[in-house]
Amino acid sequence: MKLRIGVLGAGHLGKIHLRLAESSSLYDLVGFYDPNQENAALLSQEMGYKHFAHLAELIEAVDVVDIVTPTLAHFEVAKQAITQGKHVFIEKPITHTLEQAHELIELAQTYGVLGQVGHVERFNPAFKAALSALDQPMFIETHRLAEFNPRGTDVPVVLDLMIHDIDIILSVVQSPLVEVRASGVRVLSQSPDIANARLVFENGCVANLTASRISMKNMRKSRFFQKDAYVSVDFLEKKTEVVKMKDAPEQPGPFDMILVNAEGVSKQIYFEHPTPEANNAIQDELETFAQAITLGQKPIVDLVDGANALDVALQIIQAYEK
Repeated sequence: MKLRIGVLGAGHLGKIHLRLAESSSLYDLVGFYDPNQENAALLSQEMGYKHFAHLAELIEAVDVVDIVTPTLAHFEVAKQAITQGKHVFIEKPITHTLEQAHELIELAQTYGVLGQVGHVERFNPAFKAALSALDQPMFIETHRLAEFNPRGTDVPVVLDLMIHDIDIILSVVQSPLVEVRASGVRVLSQSPDIANARLVFENGCVANLTASRISMKNMRKSRFFQKDAYVSVDFLEKKTEVVKMKDAPEQPGPFDMILVNAEGVSKQIYFEHPTPEANNAIQDELETFAQAITLGQKPIVDLVDGANALDVALQIIQAYEK
């Protein structure tokens, strides 16, 4: 049985969600709501989606509310949906403040509904291909660079871009954060366009994150360094590379890469290139949420995960504002 879904927000990303929900075998797209009545009527006429004149009417008509509105609106519309017993998918960041995020978590528990946050990079095929190779990394370096686009500059680059990498790191490290250092630079916007953060975790792992929205080229790369291995994930090109070391053979081949350390121990370097499975990451996050609802399971990126990523992002902003 399909879940009835409605989309709140019909901007650029909202239109993508509408198209994917309509094509999904797990959802029945009921319609959408957008406060801009003129744009909503035009979209409804062009694509045939049913447009609801009032938010409450859409919430009442669905099982799942897909919230693709500006961040400032997330809390109020999510609260309204949850208290009506509806499951919620919320685009990142989960809310504007951490207090709002915690309230949504408590409300979801009270009303027995599930929530998922749109940290879409968890569903990136390159990251999914790398997961089996990641084993307690102790140093992580991420670069998320984007060419300037006025859309999104109403929020700090940490909440716009870096939060993707924060969520990825928290999902991999799973150790308490003990130290945050950061710097941010305003270039074109009223909030920093470039930010760098250093995160230190209780288990000794250190993560160095850089995000920029005024770069000359786009880049979304993360590198994970761990015992006897280095894992590189290119989220943009959807490529994964794993560089590993093992004891060198007694008789190395002519093309074997051998390193000898100061103690005379020989190691062989070899490369693996896991093949990412092609997918639509947004469709995957929506459909795995449907499966979680149907099976009564924890969503892959639940509301707690979204709150944790927001918490660290806000700590980074606080650190560079000092």
